[in-house]
Parts: sequence; structure tokens; C-alpha cells
Amino acid sequence: MNRTQLLRFNGALERDPAIDRWLKQHTGELGAIATRWFEVMRGCGDEVRELMHDGCPVACLGDAPFAYVNVFTAHVNVGFFQGASLRDPAGMLEGEGKFMRHVKLRPGEATNATALRGLIESAYADIKARVEQG
Repeated sequence: MNRTQLLRFNGALERDPAIDRWLKQHTGELGAIATRWFEVMRGCGDEVRELMHDGCPVACLGDAPFAYVNVFTAHVNVGFFQGASLRDPAGMLEGEGKFMRHVKLRPGEATNATALRGLIESAYADIKARVEQG
């Protein structure tokens, strides 16, 4: 794991009412997909906090973000702030950025739920290790 300056966000809450409103506004299959995977992020640990950033729900360990969901016209992104350093044996991650990666989920297309849950849990474990190492 390379030592980089971690992105930090102010204002993360144990449960942000703005996120629940956002999720309720995104109805149908796309909203259901986003809600399902954000709930997995919320369940990663007692230290998970959340906030809205750039118009979408973000899951943090304290003030350090590890994952987000966002709804688009035809798909949902489940994104990872340190995704470039995550192991991805199922080859689900997309993106070319220095740090961030995402998984695109489309209604009617099969999702490897076990692998995606593993990525979310790995992202949480990764950010926890980075925060603890300073």
C-alpha cells in the first residue's frame, strides 16, 4: 500500500437524512440497486459515517471516504475512492484514474453480488488500514 495523502470530508454523520431523501427520490430499478449497495456500505462497521458529496451518497470511515453510489440514466455506479489499489479478481472495476474506480450496474444484467460485496468490504478494510497507519 503506497502512502498517499488521504482525501477527507467534513460533516460526515452516522446517518445523514439527506442520503435517505436522495435514495427515496431515485425510484424504480436503478433506485433499488443504489439502495441495496449503499446499505452494504453502511453495514461495513460501526465507524461508517456518510454524507452527500458531488450530489451522491458517500460512505466514509470517520471522515475518510471509501465508497459511493450514483444513479445515471441507464446504470448505477458503485465507486471506490482508492479503487485502483483494490484486488479485483472478478475484473469488475472500471476507470483509468490515479485512485478511483467504479462498477457499473444495469437493470436486467446479472451482477456478481459476492464479488461486489467483497470489493466494498475490501475498500472499507483498505481505508481502515490507511487511516490507522496515519
